[in-house]
Amino acid sequence: MTLCSSVLAILLSLTVINNCSTEENTDIMSKRVAPVISKAEEFEQKLPGFLSANKTLCVLLDYDGTLAPLCDNPANTVMDPELEKNLHLLAENPKVFMAVISGRGLKDVEGKVGIKNITYAGNHGIEIQSPDGSRQDYQLPEDVQKSYRSLVDELNKKLNKNGAWVEDKKVSLTYHYRDTASDLIEAQRKEAVEIIKRHGFSANQAHAAIEAKPPVNWNKGEAALLILKNNFGNDWKSKTSVVFAGDDTTDEDAMRALQGIGKSFRVATDPKIETYADFRLPKQELVHDLIRWLCQSSC
Repeated sequence: MTLCSSVLAILLSLTVINNCSTEENTDIMSKRVAPVISKAEEFEQKLPGFLSANKTLCVLLDYDGTLAPLCDNPANTVMDPELEKNLHLLAENPKVFMAVISGRGLKDVEGKVGIKNITYAGNHGIEIQSPDGSRQDYQLPEDVQKSYRSLVDELNKKLNKNGAWVEDKKVSLTYHYRDTASDLIEAQRKEAVEIIKRHGFSANQAHAAIEAKPPVNWNKGEAALLILKNNFGNDWKSKTSVVFAGDDTTDEDAMRALQGIGKSFRVATDPKIETYADFRLPKQELVHDLIRWLCQSSC
């Protein structure tokens, strides 16, 4: 074989390796129909050996639709008493680190969960508060803040009607239309999306609502990674076993960020839904079983 032939063969081999690597990465980071966990005993059956005594268990959780059932008015959501009890027990375990990452404002979700000495992230991770009360918020540019105020004003002026309303969370908002008559929903939803996008914000479909998020490269996934890095260092992957659970499209950012690292669970009734999560939970009550399993396994 000539020198040129040898070099060509090496280059072709490297190309094949790179292509395979790219395909593997693409596959790892792709959405798909996830396997289902439909009863309590399946957590142990489908996750044998995942929880390690030599690693800190990091439990990252969404609130609405995950820890608490969805409600017509977000102010009326409450956690099941048994789930709340087990959540407190889990948070008190010195071998467990817990964070709640919600689309709600930080103080709002902190008040709803009511557990001290855990990390809270509000507004999809834009606001982050450590157990000691210190903050590490993502600072929105001044022009984005100005656009946000204009967005809130326009939505309130034009679409705060027919049972729909604007939940102003100071840096992001949710346009709720759960109580709007079915024949009016689509027109109002479409107009809300148009207004949100015109102000430069992204419009994400939620449960009978539209989430308006600022045009910044920050989301629940970025927040989850920052929280883990801040608490366990750059080598957090070798020190922790990470669990994430959420029910909404905005939770997919965290599921994607943790894919191949931790284990995530998407609460969804749709059997055909595609997700970055490792498993689908077909009903919110299975989150109770997940927390109970984590409590028992981490003792």
